[in-house]
Amino acid sequence: MLPEQFLNRMKNQLGEEYPQYLESLERPRAVALRWNPLKGDKPDLPFVGEQVPWEPMGYYYDPESRPGLHPYHESGVYYLQEASAMSAVVLLDPQPGEKICDLCAAPGGKSTQIAGRLMGEGLLVCNEIHPARAKILSRNIERMGVANALVLNENPQRLAEKYPGFFDRVLVDAPCSGEGMFRKEEAAVTDWSQETVEMCARRQQEILRSAAMLLRPGGRLVYSTCTFAPEENEETVAAFLEEHPEFCREDVAAPWFTPVDTGAFRLWPHKLLGEGHFVAVLRKTDGEETEVSLEPGKKLPKEWETFAKDMEISLPAGKAVAFGRSWYWAPAELPDLRGVRVLRPGLELGEEKKNRFEPAHALALWLPTASRTEALPANGAAIGAYMRGELVESTRRGWTLVQTDGYAIGWGKGDGKVLKNHYPKGLRR
Repeated sequence: MLPEQFLNRMKNQLGEEYPQYLESLERPRAVALRWNPLKGDKPDLPFVGEQVPWEPMGYYYDPESRPGLHPYHESGVYYLQEASAMSAVVLLDPQPGEKICDLCAAPGGKSTQIAGRLMGEGLLVCNEIHPARAKILSRNIERMGVANALVLNENPQRLAEKYPGFFDRVLVDAPCSGEGMFRKEEAAVTDWSQETVEMCARRQQEILRSAAMLLRPGGRLVYSTCTFAPEENEETVAAFLEEHPEFCREDVAAPWFTPVDTGAFRLWPHKLLGEGHFVAVLRKTDGEETEVSLEPGKKLPKEWETFAKDMEISLPAGKAVAFGRSWYWAPAELPDLRGVRVLRPGLELGEEKKNRFEPAHALALWLPTASRTEALPANGAAIGAYMRGELVESTRRGWTLVQTDGYAIGWGKGDGKVLKNHYPKGLRR
């Protein structure tokens, strides 16, 4: 049962469209996924249906098929993402080679969508202030094979002070009262109140102030929520623009959505197949150019060089970073990370151990292929055994990239008879 105060507001807000909105809540949820272009061409799967109109990589799927259990999901071939949530990155329009910040990034749907548009070029900084959610974000960046992303666990204000004017585009998918999540999460209903709406609006203003500082002059800021409350949407944007005269609304084309002002759109669940969203596109017209110091690179250990030569691995342009016991390969424009809480400073390569290099699971998911591979069909028994952590019969010797239908899913180490399983224990099932 939806809160009466919420329903009364929606009735006033929607007017004659209110019965259509109520009717939309009774229909089955439209569930969607988004293909990962970093993994190559889209495979043909029987449970995938019509394309999401505003996202070329987005498709609706049959909810009975449970694609989250398919090996392709663990290989990062697709990401399960609500269709209207895909709209913010479409309007952000990131371009390969740019520096992008996703300021409130967990669990990673929009970050991995951005990564798919960057295609490995440029820098993606994904930040999440809550530590537990930041770990989920980091795992999704790894699963989708993203090499040019940093995962941070910082307060937005701290990042703004550290990296002023550094980014070409900033996305603020703001924490909100979640009215568009009412059908998906019961907690969103029970936690809702008008006081929550007002609290969220205040917090959104604070986050937007940080976003304004992070963006370079001429850059694009996209603000989005999954709520319908005007206080968190149109009123938040209006208050931000009044406080920041260096920003203006940007006139962009979005024929799939309902315009509410220049560059601002609502996605209503009774007008499209999705749960609902609000998106506003803003441009920073003025400000000072700033320079951010970059993190120096290090030399990869000889154990990596031996391993990479054996496996025929070539890294893209970038720089090596030692982080704890692991080595990472970071984007060339990696900013200075001193004093910043970092979970993932790029693509994890693995650990240098005595006279050998042990590759990371993230490296496997990033690789398209290697000199030694073991093919396990997605519809066969062997891939299930591998994902449970069991031994797999193989004539390979040494580190071997395990693939399912050509998509990398993890590592094994062979002795000529079986592959010792190196699929992470936390992912086994």
